[in-house]
Amino acid sequence: MRELDQRLSRRGLIVGLAALTASCASSTPKTALVAQSTFAPIPIVPQPLTVPPAPVATLGPVLDPDYLIRRPLMHAALDALKRHGDRVQKQDRIYIVDFQAHSSAARLFRLDLATGKATAFRTAHGRGSDPAHTGYAQRFSNVPESNASSVGAYLTAGMSSGAKHGPNVLLDGLDPTNSEVRDRAIIVHGADYCEPAYLAANGKLGRSFGCFAVSQADLRTLRPDMDGGRLLFAGI
Repeated sequence: MRELDQRLSRRGLIVGLAALTASCASSTPKTALVAQSTFAPIPIVPQPLTVPPAPVATLGPVLDPDYLIRRPLMHAALDALKRHGDRVQKQDRIYIVDFQAHSSAARLFRLDLATGKATAFRTAHGRGSDPAHTGYAQRFSNVPESNASSVGAYLTAGMSSGAKHGPNVLLDGLDPTNSEVRDRAIIVHGADYCEPAYLAANGKLGRSFGCFAVSQADLRTLRPDMDGGRLLFAGI
């Protein structure tokens, strides 16, 4: 009887262990499935922007995409336009003169602020700025009779015509460095020493008495373009 009880007890233990083993074997896949289901990556679906980006047109054009104008000089001219904006009635384009460049180079730039396009012309500097006639302006003055060019911001004051230089554009100085230009009669005018033939023969332009002298062909383009109330900035 005791042996029978022991055999039954041993059989019960074996059955119990088998059941426990079966239970563990069946629970492992379930746990793995639950884990896989719980921690599977969730795909991210891009959401449309609630505010569309601003149109390119509202950001303004790229100024001088061909890099004709030295960037520090262009920035200085744009800063001058901000400083004198209340006096500059027409702000569709500005004019920039690079007195760091040789006089043989096209260094007077018309910058269209609506399209960003820059166009280059040649202009002379004053003999007082280049006494040795090297082609480089080396000194600048606002003093009458100095015959030198002046740097700074100018306001074009309208088309005019005179007995000495003929058709021209009047200028007013907006900065302390060029405040005397109206009294000095500093203007934009045509001159034979700015013609292509003079340049070809001499390798540089001639010198003015401080005026922005240009060729007659360029004057015909610039004179109506500059007429009345636009910024001209001359810098180094």
